[in-house]
Amino acid sequence: MIVSCPVLTRDRRIPAVHAYGGVPGAANLSLPISWNDVPPGTRSFLLTIIDRHPVARRWVHWCVVNIPASIRSLPEGASGNRVLLPGGCVEVENGFGEPGYGGPMPPKGSGPHEYVINLHALSVERLAAGREDTMRELENRIEGKVLASASVVGIFER
Repeated sequence: MIVSCPVLTRDRRIPAVHAYGGVPGAANLSLPISWNDVPPGTRSFLLTIIDRHPVARRWVHWCVVNIPASIRSLPEGASGNRVLLPGGCVEVENGFGEPGYGGPMPPKGSGPHEYVINLHALSVERLAAGREDTMRELENRIEGKVLASASVVGIFER
């Protein structure tokens, strides 16, 4: 399986329009993500974006559960948009305590942060998931259900 984010620059930088409030040029517009080479038997997908910088401590920027198996992309700005986000998807609370996408906003001077965009192909159509679920709970629920995983890393720094 291959996952990509077409707005990443050649040096993998995330454009400021995708950053969270407080960053110049920010619009908190969710990143466009696409994928292909899906394994047979895939019944749904789980998407996460996590900041793995030591300062961030695995800060969750976006988590979408129950993406239908027929979907191969989420367009830019899909978070919170009933037209762009496929029906049945659940957007879990991000690290800011809000459901949906919360873009990069690393502390000033903390250096470049790596935002891991992870996609898991799952053998189940639906996971029991609510907006308040934690990443640890979701990781436990997908155990034994992951057919394949793929990731791409974007970088943001203030």
